[in-house]
Amino acid sequence: MRILAELPHPDCKISIFGMNQKYIIKFEQGTLEQSYKLAETDVIGGVNGIFEFLDETFIKQVLVNFANMRMNFIAAYQRYE
Repeated sequence: MRILAELPHPDCKISIFGMNQKYIIKFEQGTLEQSYKLAETDVIGGVNGIFEFLDETFIKQVLVNFANMRMNFIAAYQRYE
């Protein structure tokens, strides 16, 4: 897997990787991460097409997912204690 690009964002780290004719888009926020895979053939314009795909609406939903993940993780950890 090789890193192709990073997209600056104030709320999370966004990295784009290439592996086995797929693009892997990884979002990281603290100890949490989300990843999405797209076939290279499904993206027009290569990495620039990925930048277009990652619009603000999609990124906002990713951030909502992080909030839900964090809440679920904290709840599970509290049950564990």
